[in-house]
Amino acid sequence: MEKDELKKQENEQEEVIVIKDLHKSFADIGVLKGIDLTVFKGENIAVLGKSGSGKSVLIKMIVGLLKPDKGEITVLGQQVNKLNHEELDTLRKRIGFSFQSSALYDSMSVYQNLAFPLTMNVKNLKKPDIDAAVEEALQAVGLLEKIAEMPADLSGGQRKRIGIARTLILKPEIMLYDEPTSGLDPITSAEINKLINDVQQKYNTSSIIITHDLTCAKNTCKRIAMLEEGKFSQIGKFAEMFKVDDEQVKGFFNYNFIQ
Repeated sequence: MEKDELKKQENEQEEVIVIKDLHKSFADIGVLKGIDLTVFKGENIAVLGKSGSGKSVLIKMIVGLLKPDKGEITVLGQQVNKLNHEELDTLRKRIGFSFQSSALYDSMSVYQNLAFPLTMNVKNLKKPDIDAAVEEALQAVGLLEKIAEMPADLSGGQRKRIGIARTLILKPEIMLYDEPTSGLDPITSAEINKLINDVQQKYNTSSIIITHDLTCAKNTCKRIAMLEEGKFSQIGKFAEMFKVDDEQVKGFFNYNFIQ
């Protein structure tokens, strides 16, 4: 058997995120009501759901920004809610978070935006090492020529790419994307979808992609999880998801592709 095929099979069996019976409420409102999900090494999985369904709450809990009321989240072999502050900081360095807004510092150039997480998290780095890391990350997203520009001079799609480059600078094992194609035109969205796939192939990352965009989910993800009323109503391949009789699932599909 070919080495690449063996590696793929090993990846498919290695669990990097395991969520069991996860519950989260705010005041008397239940947001997550007992969800289970496993993400495997090298896998992209999309989480779909209406606004307010708990998608963003889920990824905040994965990185320990919110604590569960009940249940367990295990990330890279560590149970998140049992980690102390220092252990949690160490784990977060292995996770890249691509924000919906890109979250770039407007007062910093592209170079400075990318260098910042390096200088904050890696000790004793010399400038040539920082320069090389910034250039590598920008090359990975196809924007090396923008290294000296300010965020205000970039298009929406370019800011998204730079935001992804900044997450790649620390070589994360897991990527969390929050609405990566939100607000982008179809051509730029297609470029971001390709970039997500390129990142997975080059860095062998495991990713959760929070999105309303079914085209993004279809083109980037092996599996899709539909979050409805605090639980995953369906988890499966794209073609399987939309053959079901669930009216909410069908409505989500129709909203994306018919309306």
